[in-house]
Amino acid sequence: MRILLVGAGGVGDSIAKIAARRDFFEHLVVADYDPGRAARTVDWIREHHGDAVAERFSVARIDASDPDVVASVAREHGATHVMNAVEPKFVPSVFAGALAADCDYLDMAMSLSEPHPTDPHAQTGVMLGDDQFAQADDWERAGRLALVGMGVEPGLSDVFARYAADRLFSEIDELGTRDGANLVVRDETGEEVFAPSFSIWTTIEECLNPPVIWEREAGWFTTAPFSEPEVFEFPEGIGPVECVNVEHEEVLLMPRWLDAKRVTFKYGLGADFIGVLQTLHRLGLDSTLPLRVRSAAGPVEVAPRDVVAAALPDPATIGPRMTGKTCAGVWVTGRGLDGAPRGTYLYHVADNEWTMREYGSQCVVWQTALGPVLALELLASGTWSGVGVLGPEAFEADPFLELMARPVEEGGYGQRWGLEDRPVR
Repeated sequence: MRILLVGAGGVGDSIAKIAARRDFFEHLVVADYDPGRAARTVDWIREHHGDAVAERFSVARIDASDPDVVASVAREHGATHVMNAVEPKFVPSVFAGALAADCDYLDMAMSLSEPHPTDPHAQTGVMLGDDQFAQADDWERAGRLALVGMGVEPGLSDVFARYAADRLFSEIDELGTRDGANLVVRDETGEEVFAPSFSIWTTIEECLNPPVIWEREAGWFTTAPFSEPEVFEFPEGIGPVECVNVEHEEVLLMPRWLDAKRVTFKYGLGADFIGVLQTLHRLGLDSTLPLRVRSAAGPVEVAPRDVVAAALPDPATIGPRMTGKTCAGVWVTGRGLDGAPRGTYLYHVADNEWTMREYGSQCVVWQTALGPVLALELLASGTWSGVGVLGPEAFEADPFLELMARPVEEGGYGQRWGLEDRPVR
């Protein structure tokens, strides 16, 4: 397996660092628009793992917005797999470039949505991933696999859902992804600051777009942002966090392969975070449409969202100032294998202190990077295989979770995952 990793931001950097401890691939190219950023990742690998490991990595410059460039770089390096770790706005071009280069493809976020033009808080418009699923026949004819939504959420959450459907439940009422954390970022003086732990582009897209819900009788429909608040108790010391509906890929993926009456995604944002996002929206600072702005060099066009991103700390750099844990999981309700009512939360927790110490990566981006590396290893071994455009639910969950939890000294990743049965309300 020869991997072209497109993007050396926080998640791309973590993917390379996790992969450096594994031997399932022949070579991994870290490619970025800024080759210096990619080089820093490879330099870290050399410093921590030595020259012999670093020789399996190289650096390339890439323009992720141009599918011809993506295809050219993939061919140049003999890539068999393209791993997309850039902003979701580049999904169409990286997706097309991978197919043109006759490579398999993986991503962690799917092609962007467009709200319904007249009734956005009730009806869906263009949904997340619609553009990719529309091209499924092309991938099938080419005999290539596009594994979409293979991060942590989506990704690991979808693997948990498949495991619950196969191993724990005879009937599922709801597959409810629930994400929460107790993370805090402080400035040099110790004051808590607003610093999203993930790309602000992705954060705005997820949180301000109309959330999508799926129900067996109604299909996919939308609600207003931040709807249906609930307090969810997260494990391992995180505690209760208020969660709200947010647009997310799980709701678009799970119903395609798993049988449930309802599918939701709720994110623990907190009142302050929601307030900032609502203010950005009211001021139009969440827009991707360029505005003409006067500058000392003359008029320039700039998207307000890009200005917000430039003003905030890079999520890849905030790890040293962050404390706490993040939890990703799925709350499943229905009937167990014995036919009795059952509620089970399947989850994984990442501690920022540990990920910083082991990988120099903050916990949110590191946890997101874990799933793609695991999936690549399963594809390399032939344990997972397929053609077309598929989500994580299309593959057996047991091998993924077994490899994930197996101790490092026995060839696994040493990442324990949890399962808690709770009373159903």
